[in-house]
Amino acid sequence: MWHEGTIGIPLTSKGKETKIAHYWVKAYDEGSEFGINGGRISKLRITIDGQTVVCYDRGWDIEPDENDQAVMVAYSICLQEYN
Repeated sequence: MWHEGTIGIPLTSKGKETKIAHYWVKAYDEGSEFGINGGRISKLRITIDGQTVVCYDRGWDIEPDENDQAVMVAYSICLQEYN
């Protein structure tokens, strides 16, 4: 099943500046060998500021940058929700 949405990511402790991450997820009812970490997500795309920052299609095309806080927040939320 496909899911699509946006995530607002505050960049400061007061939340005055935010980034918007747009995501598309294809997740199944059960995990599989093709899912992220053997989980339910078989396809995932996350864009921030019009750039694709994460892309998984039964394997990694663009892995999340562990040094980019906004990317990791969006990626973690998608994993928590759908994987």
